[in-house]
Amino acid sequence: MSTHAVSTPPTAVEDPIDALLAAGRERRRAGALTASAAFGRRAMLKLKHDPKQLVDSAAIPILFTVLFTYLFGGAISGSTSEYLKVLLPGVLSMSIAIVTMYGGGRLAQDVRSGAFDRFRGLPVWRGAFVLGGLLSDVARYLFASAIVVVLGLIMGYRPDGGVPGVLAAVVLVIAFGLALSLVWAAVALAVKDPAVVISIANAVLMPLSFASNIFVQPSTMPGWLQAVVDVNPLSHVASAARHLMNDTGGGGGDIAWALIATAVITLVCGPITLRLYSKQG
Repeated sequence: MSTHAVSTPPTAVEDPIDALLAAGRERRRAGALTASAAFGRRAMLKLKHDPKQLVDSAAIPILFTVLFTYLFGGAISGSTSEYLKVLLPGVLSMSIAIVTMYGGGRLAQDVRSGAFDRFRGLPVWRGAFVLGGLLSDVARYLFASAIVVVLGLIMGYRPDGGVPGVLAAVVLVIAFGLALSLVWAAVALAVKDPAVVISIANAVLMPLSFASNIFVQPSTMPGWLQAVVDVNPLSHVASAARHLMNDTGGGGGDIAWALIATAVITLVCGPITLRLYSKQG
């Protein structure tokens, strides 16, 4: 008597994606902070492909601090150590202001490459993409600030304001830098070309940097140029940083003007940036 083996059909291999969907896990929309942190991490990872941003963040303060201190420090202030008290807080302000342009360039590149359109389709808060970029900017600004402070200490600068004064100056300058970042973000969303964004930023930031009190006191300038320096927000930021780092006292006016300029730029450019962002595509 013969027996017949009963063949069983092979068990189908379950797809892992189907298994995950069938598990019935609750899927929640990413919160605003979580999405912003994710976009900020992406912006930081992009530095691997564009290290020029970090190189410039280090080269700008090194170049201007070393060059101006040893070339003009003795002629302007009598000694390099005295000139560093004037120059270093100013270079800190100028360095952060200049590197703000790269945030706008990065945003324009995302718009041009099409990545921006894909991100706008994600179920996350609309402003997370812009806020994430600002979070990555903070890391670059901290890096540039550390370069300036460490270089100054190596060259002999000793801030009378101590650690609290230096930290307060860095926070103030970074806050102003973030406000400027919103300006270049709005420009990037308007022109959509990284090269144009960088060109516009250079055309604005370079005159602001040199027509200021960063390198020399305005009293040596012609009257019409002194008037420009007096209304230059970068001059007030540099003066506020000097008062905080050198503990000179009487800097409340410059600190207030720096905070007011930061608040005005943020309140004006923040809504403009978000409006341009929502109108894209």
